[in-house]
Amino acid sequence: MSVIKKLVSLLRGSVREIGESVVDANATRIYEQEILDAKSSIDQAKRELAGVMAKEIQTARAMERLQAEILRYESLAVEALNKGQESLAEEVAGKVAELDQEHTEQTNAHAAFAVQVGKLKALIKNAEAKIREHEREISVARTTESVYRATSSISDNIASTGSRLSTARESLERIKKRHEDLADRMTAADSLDKEFGHRALEEKLNAAGIGDNADRQRKIMARIRTRAEGGTTPRAGDEPAA
Repeated sequence: MSVIKKLVSLLRGSVREIGESVVDANATRIYEQEILDAKSSIDQAKRELAGVMAKEIQTARAMERLQAEILRYESLAVEALNKGQESLAEEVAGKVAELDQEHTEQTNAHAAFAVQVGKLKALIKNAEAKIREHEREISVARTTESVYRATSSISDNIASTGSRLSTARESLERIKKRHEDLADRMTAADSLDKEFGHRALEEKLNAAGIGDNADRQRKIMARIRTRAEGGTTPRAGDEPAA
């Protein structure tokens, strides 16, 4: 018998865990739906509040009407007394008593409606403030959930593509080494060309004052002086006059 109880308890625990997992998986949507339901309830409460406020307005209007009738009948009773109509004045006084009773009832109802209106307004304001707070919380929860999903996705992708990232990194390192080797080869070739190639020979001739480039500056200066003195400008490459 104890074994059966344990099995039943285990099944109940499993059902509870399944229910909690379903609720947790859909917590955001459930929370949003509860907020929508609360807003709907507040809208309904506002409609009911409007009805109570209408009753308050109606009782206030009835109070004014009754007060006006009381004043009118009291004036009539005074007029009846002035004319010696005692019994008529008493009859009018009875009417005034009825109106005064009704006025008292309307006054009490108006006061009760005013209290209810005040309480309902306060409740609605508090409820709306709580809903705004819940909306802020659901916004934060939704954003946090998105961040967690993105972080989890990145972690999973890095874990699943770790070998591919490693391979790509190794490939980049090989390309970098090839570029460095090519740059070194170009530097070495330039150095050899300066030391043994055509450029090296030209540089040696220039240094010795031999060749076309050796006397180029002297010829150009001579041509410039000739122009400055007003003489005929020699053509480029012509020997200056002795």
